[in-house]
Amino acid sequence: MVRDAPKEKNMKRNLSLWLGLLAFALMPALAQAPTGKIHGHVTNPTGAAVNGGSVSLSTDGGHSAKFTFQIDANGDYKGEAPAGTYMVVYRAPDTPADKMIDSIDNVKIVVGQDVNQDVDMSRKEYIDKLSPEQKKQLEDLKKHNSEAMKANEVIKNLNADIKTANQDFKDADTAQATALQNLGASATKADVEAKVTEIKAAKYTDVETMMLKDTVAKADASVLWADLAQAQIGLKKFDEAEANYKKALEVDIASKKPNIGVQGSAQSGLGEIYARAGKVPEATAAYDAAAKVNPTAAALYLKNEAVIYFQTNNADAQVAAADEAIKADPTQALPYYLKGAGLVQKATVDPKTNMIVLPPGCAEAYQKYIELAPDGPYAGDVKAILQSAGQKIASTYKAPKK
Repeated sequence: MVRDAPKEKNMKRNLSLWLGLLAFALMPALAQAPTGKIHGHVTNPTGAAVNGGSVSLSTDGGHSAKFTFQIDANGDYKGEAPAGTYMVVYRAPDTPADKMIDSIDNVKIVVGQDVNQDVDMSRKEYIDKLSPEQKKQLEDLKKHNSEAMKANEVIKNLNADIKTANQDFKDADTAQATALQNLGASATKADVEAKVTEIKAAKYTDVETMMLKDTVAKADASVLWADLAQAQIGLKKFDEAEANYKKALEVDIASKKPNIGVQGSAQSGLGEIYARAGKVPEATAAYDAAAKVNPTAAALYLKNEAVIYFQTNNADAQVAAADEAIKADPTQALPYYLKGAGLVQKATVDPKTNMIVLPPGCAEAYQKYIELAPDGPYAGDVKAILQSAGQKIASTYKAPKK
């Protein structure tokens, strides 16, 4: 028996260890403290949302943070913590751990609930704690922000009006197609023309009304003056349009960031006004100025110049403008037609053959138009004129492969 004593002792020790482990395994898990949620919005003394920092929950007057939640870019925070009464503490990203910017006392988190607790630093309680100097800075900041908000609202409205004006101008440009669509194929030419005039007048009046208002709201925006003038040209208010194009140029040249597009459009608009008034030297100078200030649109400006002279039956000026447009962009078909149409007015008839005798350069211009636009809107008329002059129509045009 004495020999077996160590074995019996080991058996007792193992049994005790096993019973201890069994008892530990049978103990219930420690229950977690019941929690609730909290969320809120943090605003600075001006009433604007803060864009960073943190909100903490403290139970020792803000000296330490038991739970901390980050504030997102919208000024919002959210989190979860055990039920209890806390101090809500706001700190900016650079606030030392032992300091705070604002705090809210006696905020209760309730089990199973989502408590809303904002940190509003524009409240009277917070503002009253500021120094006189801080209060003065706050008032100045509020005034500045208010003015900035008003200015932003003005810009927003102006941009909306400019967008509407651009659409109105496009609608005026497509008035012919719109009139035909509205009236149908059986409409007379007079009815279509009347409808086109009606559509254009409505669109240009809409732009003029907006821009008269907007140029008062922001007189230093050159684009507004240019749009106003463009609408007034459409309404045949040429004197007003001239004054407002000049105003657009004055404002834009004086601005910190001149807009060559506005300056080009304004000079081109002045050119149209002068051309329609028969002031060829002034018109030429204005169109040349437009091409010079905005070279990328030179071909467009010069082509428009030739079109205006075509509309006003000024053949010599039309030919000269068409030549300049061709120099700016030899691939445009219309200037060749306009050149030919200007020259053909000086055509004669051979009494022996009764054939049309075209002046120098006319046939070449028409041939080039056919080459560039074999199916263009004037192709039929051009071919008829060339044939009447005994000209063989030469074209390098090749039908596209199917």
